[in-house]
Amino acid sequence: MAASARQTAALALAHALTAAERGLPVIPLSRSKLPALRSPHRGEHRPVPCRGECGRPGHGVYDATTDPAAVRALFAAAPWATGYGIACGRPPHRLIGVDLDVREGEGEEAGTDGVAALAALARAHRFTVPPTVTVLTPGGGRHLWLTGPPDTVIPNSASRLAPGVDIRGAGGYLVGPGSATPRGTYRLAPGTADLPPAPCPQALLSLISPPDPPMRPDPPRPPEHPDRRPASGPPADGQGLVRFVAASPRGQRNTRLFWAACRAYENGPDAPLLAALTTAALDTGLPESEIDATLTSAAAITARATPEQ
Repeated sequence: MAASARQTAALALAHALTAAERGLPVIPLSRSKLPALRSPHRGEHRPVPCRGECGRPGHGVYDATTDPAAVRALFAAAPWATGYGIACGRPPHRLIGVDLDVREGEGEEAGTDGVAALAALARAHRFTVPPTVTVLTPGGGRHLWLTGPPDTVIPNSASRLAPGVDIRGAGGYLVGPGSATPRGTYRLAPGTADLPPAPCPQALLSLISPPDPPMRPDPPRPPEHPDRRPASGPPADGQGLVRFVAASPRGQRNTRLFWAACRAYENGPDAPLLAALTTAALDTGLPESEIDATLTSAAAITARATPEQ
């Protein structure tokens, strides 16, 4: 490895260890800002719903840790790492990342100004974004670090609130300051390095929180043949969840699916119900890749739920 590459990797590790000392769970990232370690289950015939239970690294954000020895081990396994990611939604901070994109020039997303869009939302909903840790991105955008309450799981979303305003919540991560990419280095905005992540304003929290639960699903009806269960389709007590997802308006499709999937996973995975939720989400126009990511996040959150949260 060239000297400059070694220096970049060492600097990334140093920044990651500093973040871990602040209670922020971290993982190594490659220059593409993706997790540096590939899944140990790649090449297996069937998808493996493993979130690190196998004991091997390579599970993306689920590898994130604050333990210094574990952080060093992750970076030792990925000596090509040039940056680090900070897992959102995890105690003690329960970080919420507000990712504000700013894009000029030509192209489909030209003219996007997430900073101005957030300011317009603040005026419309009468909240003030408090002084908080702010990371400047190489592309001209910025990441705001906020904290959430322990009793609310904030899902990820992309441009749901407004064009250029993405939310990083449970199952997501933010690129940490000091991370190097082909476009440049992520760096702390002047005057914010010593600030703690500020609590998310209540009005903004309401905008990004999962929706209120739907009406209580219809109670299960006894089948005509108690010894026989339909070969496919959701159980009767899950039909309300399926209808809830199927009625999702644009801008709430991910959030509604996430909430319904969490309810579905709470009593253990139910393949027919999850399949029905997937079909309902597809019918709303939600891309299959987003559905898979949302179901994975829901499974991880319900599996990780503990009294401390």
